Amino acid sequence: MHNANQPTAFELFSGCGGMTLGLKLAGFKVVGAVEIDSLALETYQHNHPDVLVWAKDIRNVSTDEVMERLELRQAQLDLLAGCPPCQGFSTLRTLNGAETIEDPRNDLVFEFLRFVKALLPKAVMMENTPGLAKDWRMTECFRELLDLGYEGDYPIVNAVNYGVPQRRRRMILLAGRFGPISFPPPDPNRNTVRSAIASLARAGESGDALHDLRERRSKHVLELIRKIPKNGGSRAELGEEHQLACHQKCDGFKDVYGRMAWDREAPTITSGCFNPSKGRFLHPEEDRAITLREASLLQGFPLTYFFSLSKGKGATAALIGNALPPQFVGHHAVSVKQYIESVVEVQ
Repeated sequence: MHNANQPTAFELFSGCGGMTLGLKLAGFKVVGAVEIDSLALETYQHNHPDVLVWAKDIRNVSTDEVMERLELRQAQLDLLAGCPPCQGFSTLRTLNGAETIEDPRNDLVFEFLRFVKALLPKAVMMENTPGLAKDWRMTECFRELLDLGYEGDYPIVNAVNYGVPQRRRRMILLAGRFGPISFPPPDPNRNTVRSAIASLARAGESGDALHDLRERRSKHVLELIRKIPKNGGSRAELGEEHQLACHQKCDGFKDVYGRMAWDREAPTITSGCFNPSKGRFLHPEEDRAITLREASLLQGFPLTYFFSLSKGKGATAALIGNALPPQFVGHHAVSVKQYIESVVEVQ
């Protein structure tokens, strides 16, 4: 099925493939994945045609069938990885934790646990928003992992410290069945907006569909964008007379209609990354929001990574904004791979 020296991984909630790409970069053979969203599936399968995908609701995926089709015995898989849907735990939806959102998808963390119990992999990796770390479901999930004999932790870390050119705080769980897994040290080399997108061809003329989508802005909004100072400027620098009426009434969301700075990291790339009214998503110099290709590069995807536009710009932006940055996954997956290799040597 695979090179005997190459560790295997199975991924749950694979999305468009950011985690799979990160695992592959670290040297894993991703043997299977589960995903329900059709746009994510179209994108995933285009980029990872070698992976066997269960295109269905994870609650309807039989662990026995997975093990049979992949010819896996219990405790044979090296790594089970995934990111259960996190919208119900996001700070934007919960007003920075002030409210609890009872999204039915929140309980899907227990589907992840169901697969752990059935497969008993050597290692487990789960990534999510910081909100999950404070939720009772995570407490219960981790307790059951301990009962199964796993040891680990789930700290909150920032993706900018692991090769990603954006600020993105995430919870990451690493747990091993033969002892704890060491978390990787921060990467001293910081990537920036400039290193990610400065070399791109001019938007609208590149031949890349993701980079050439046209913007539609009102004359008034376009005039406002043109006034924002280049390279990191903010609407606050314009004075009250140049603010939109809605901004004069609201004192929050200071990054709205702000520009990115060339030599700093980007803000967190979200599903609204193509809309300047959703955050600091204006290009450092050009009078436009970043393109979807620029957003994907700031997420750490390679220039050649395919994203389907079959459901329109907004749906693809959500796909990109919800993705896992491959370098972030890759740094942690290298530590997991080293752990697995050490376990194999001992056995």
